Amino acid sequence: MNGLSNQLVNRVLAKLDFPFPATTDLTTLQQLYAAWCHHLPFDNIRKMIALRRGGDKPLPGLDAEEFFENYLATGAGATCWPMANAFYELLLSLGFNASRVAGYMLDLGILNHGSVKVTINNREYFADAPLLLNVLLPIGQGTFIHNDPVVPVELEPQEGSHLVWIKPLPGNEYFYCRMISEPVSYSLFTEGYEASRTGSIFNQRLYARRNYPGEMILLWGNARFSKTIHGIECRELSRDELCEALHRDIGISYPLINEWAASGSLDDSFEKPSGQRPPAVTIKPPSQR
Repeated sequence: MNGLSNQLVNRVLAKLDFPFPATTDLTTLQQLYAAWCHHLPFDNIRKMIALRRGGDKPLPGLDAEEFFENYLATGAGATCWPMANAFYELLLSLGFNASRVAGYMLDLGILNHGSVKVTINNREYFADAPLLLNVLLPIGQGTFIHNDPVVPVELEPQEGSHLVWIKPLPGNEYFYCRMISEPVSYSLFTEGYEASRTGSIFNQRLYARRNYPGEMILLWGNARFSKTIHGIECRELSRDELCEALHRDIGISYPLINEWAASGSLDDSFEKPSGQRPPAVTIKPPSQR
């Protein structure tokens, strides 16, 4: 990996409404991470298209340059492995001391989540690009609890790892990812992403989430969820409404939406979820013990 060009970095920062940083301190990192979380969606749009087209081409987005060029052109993000790698490459290009890390979502026994760790002044932080948490998670500084009513998160040290507790839509219950802070290679990200061709909840139906100030919006299947301080609202959408919500709420360009629909992904998003449900979480986050 040769890093991102200065021209591409400048275009990405402009899209994030973020000035080119003069320093690589903690304040700048937090501001940059927050800008990322409020501009990029976590979505499976391009992955759905690629899976339906078939063939032996790699899944899209893991190359950071290609990821950003596509984001600038279409507004689409990706799922965890491409999102994490893209943010990692952006941080490196800006001079931050970053590394790729991975975790076990719900302790399912396989590394199925990619993330980013950043070291500043000998202190480490998870900057989880795909989870869109809005705040950095301090590593090695005890339990961390961020009581945001819309995007709450808790970080709990446990047995040489850290549990990241989150409340993602469509539900309103905590579940966790066991994060390992040891750096991993780009090849592990590649293997993890390609392994997600089978067994991933992001293969069958639409999942597109984006953060706004005071609101989280999720399109999951043919339903639209909105979470604010007042609670969670949900309604089912028609095919036309779902496509319009992808553009209006998530920021996806109409040409990509049309390509997604033509691939069969729109019809599939109206099918009932298939596969096994994830196991129930039997432990509570630190704030509820």
